[in-house]
Amino acid sequence: MFPALSVTLTVLLPLAAALQVNLSPRMVLYKVGDREEIKCSMSECPEEVKFSWGSLEDKPLYANYKTSPKESVLIFNSVTKDHENIIKCTAKCKDVSKQATATVRVYSFAKDPVVSGHDSLVLGVESTLSCEVTDVYPPEYMEVEWLRGDNVLHKEEGKPDTQTVRSYYTFTPQREDDREQITCRASLGIQDIPPDQSTRETTISLTILSAPSIVRVSGSTTVPVGSALSLTCEADGSPEPAFSWTFLRPDGQRVRVGETRELSFLNVSLSDAGDYECEASNKIGKRTATVTVTIPGPPTNTAISVSPNEPKEDESVTISCVSSSVTESRLVLSKLQDGADTELVSDKGPRISLPYSSASANDSGLYICKAFNDYGSQKASVQLLVQAHPLEVTLEPDLSMITLERGSVLSLSCEASGCPHPHFTWKGLEDKPRYMRNDIQTAQLNLGPVGPKDDGAFICEVKCGSVVKSKRTEVKIFSFPSHPTIESSGPSLEGEMTNLTCTVHDVFPADRFRTQWLDGEMELFSQTWSFANGLQNLSSVFSYKPNGGGHDKNISCKVSLEMDGVPAALVEKTAFITLPVHYAPRQTTITVSPQKELKEGESISISCLTDSAPEGRVILRKVLDGEETEVSSSVGVQTFFTIHSAELSDSGDYVCEAVNQYGSHRASTQISVQAPPRNTTVKVLPSTSVQEGQNITICCHSVSFPPPAIILRKLDSGIDIYSPNGTFTLINLTPNDTGLYQINVTNALGYETEVFSIHVMERLSSPPPRWNVFITPFIGLGLLTSAAVVLDYLRRARLKGFYQLSKCEPATV
Repeated sequence: MFPALSVTLTVLLPLAAALQVNLSPRMVLYKVGDREEIKCSMSECPEEVKFSWGSLEDKPLYANYKTSPKESVLIFNSVTKDHENIIKCTAKCKDVSKQATATVRVYSFAKDPVVSGHDSLVLGVESTLSCEVTDVYPPEYMEVEWLRGDNVLHKEEGKPDTQTVRSYYTFTPQREDDREQITCRASLGIQDIPPDQSTRETTISLTILSAPSIVRVSGSTTVPVGSALSLTCEADGSPEPAFSWTFLRPDGQRVRVGETRELSFLNVSLSDAGDYECEASNKIGKRTATVTVTIPGPPTNTAISVSPNEPKEDESVTISCVSSSVTESRLVLSKLQDGADTELVSDKGPRISLPYSSASANDSGLYICKAFNDYGSQKASVQLLVQAHPLEVTLEPDLSMITLERGSVLSLSCEASGCPHPHFTWKGLEDKPRYMRNDIQTAQLNLGPVGPKDDGAFICEVKCGSVVKSKRTEVKIFSFPSHPTIESSGPSLEGEMTNLTCTVHDVFPADRFRTQWLDGEMELFSQTWSFANGLQNLSSVFSYKPNGGGHDKNISCKVSLEMDGVPAALVEKTAFITLPVHYAPRQTTITVSPQKELKEGESISISCLTDSAPEGRVILRKVLDGEETEVSSSVGVQTFFTIHSAELSDSGDYVCEAVNQYGSHRASTQISVQAPPRNTTVKVLPSTSVQEGQNITICCHSVSFPPPAIILRKLDSGIDIYSPNGTFTLINLTPNDTGLYQINVTNALGYETEVFSIHVMERLSSPPPRWNVFITPFIGLGLLTSAAVVLDYLRRARLKGFYQLSKCEPATV
């Protein structure tokens, strides 16, 4: 394997050195539109060569190619500017590739410059010649020159990114420029371009146009009647001017009488006398010259005119009388009055006039103008009719009624049309401030700030000659500057009358105002007012008696302005008052939470609530032995008192009293505190040791609620004895009664016991009866009476809030 590689390298290395790529041509400049070729070949290749074409720039080749075993030809069928490129040809012989490059440049310059504007140059008028070279590439290498002979007048270079290069030469033509030649030369400055294709030029001849000048008329201008008249008109101009003649008649008409340079009359008459105008014209302009032809004779062209034609009253009017005559004539202007001419003015011709600075209807009539000289006379007449002006009057704002708030500004503009000099008069301004500004057609009236005195009619009257017209508007002033206020005579006590006063200040006009007293939407009272000059303060008094219910009353006073044109926001204004209703305390309640019966040590809250206006004082008291002791009080409608750890002594009656300046109100409740028996003590009277036959009283004392059941038990016998008040009496004791005794004090919450002993000493005589023989009747009697005693005791114990047995006094033995 390695020897074969060595042989291959030995063959390829000399071959690669010998191979060369030939590209022809290598640097070319092509003309747009031509057909061109580039050939690529490889020398010393013993076999067929493979060719490929490419571009070193980022664009297509836009070309075709034809390949043979030894050569490849790149063909540009029609060169365009897109063919500018650096082209690469790659040739491959066996495994050896080599390449060569060719640079292609392109140019386009196929047409001669086109010059325009040279055939429309006007003498003395700045003009511009245009030179345009189309289909140029690359345009930035193009230079355009303007030349007159060898003298360069202007030079300009082309700009990139365009196919047409334009150059302009601006100058002001003079007479000596006519028929002169000017050349536009375009040069494409690209290296290697053929000399015969690098420069093109166009030469044109300047044509300078001018209006006719040096117009003159020759020939005799004064000839007698019947003679021949010949007039000749001469003028220069380019192009050659044409001629025309116009006869200027005395009445102002222009009559065309000829179209040639010479004007001839064989037999003139008086009507041929006058001004003749010669006009020389071409497409650049025209010039005229006027001559007067005089033919002696009587006055002619006598005319009378009125200016303006249809005069109106107060306008200036001029009546003019004119006449033509070769010899001097005299003019007389008269007016036909009562069938006869009345001379008004006369003077030598050719014109007289009669001015009226301010015409009136009396100046109407027939006016006659008469002209006469030595050869004869002529007259003319005209009818003068002085018309009344079509006067129209407008007022801005164009409203029959204007509503204004006091303090605002009013501007009335009165305009007259159809009258050149109207005379304005404002009416209705007596004792009213004013500021007037007039111009020719408008009179402006400014009022402000307006007040009640401006209320009324304003009239603009305009006079124009005999015509008088007017416009009227009604100005309504209102004043409603502030909201009403309400005052009260004092607090309102239920069932008693209270006076309320509603006042609104500085209003106008009072008769357009209405005051309403309202309770919500319900009307309580309404009042209207009478007219008064100037600003008024309106006060409405309303007597109000509050109904029961005990709530504050919201009363409103609404003041309304009933006038058209008032802005909606100013039509109504309302004041409100909250009327406190006073009354003595009522609905007083006392509340215990969580309940009225509780256990000792529990918490309880006592709340006292009332309804009163105004708020007074609420007092909570406890009733103890018929006397009330204050435990809590507050200013307002309620008070609180909390017992955080209740005791038996907190039981009892509680009273809540609410007080204000109008009275008081009370409520009460009971509270019971429950506790198991405690602090139990037992007393044996007169002693725990007694002689046989004596009596013993046992007193049991305990603190508890509800009242306990108290039982005495002799422990060795098991017999229970009940006592409603804790007192037991043992009668006629015997030694058998000696022993241990137990007192048991019990209620629903618990119990407590006490044990004690009794010792009965025996007597020497006969044995005494047993103790229970004597105690039984007592016990029986106690059972019969215990119910009534217990009920009464419970009632008293509940009121006290705790239970305590009565003290025992020593009994008599």
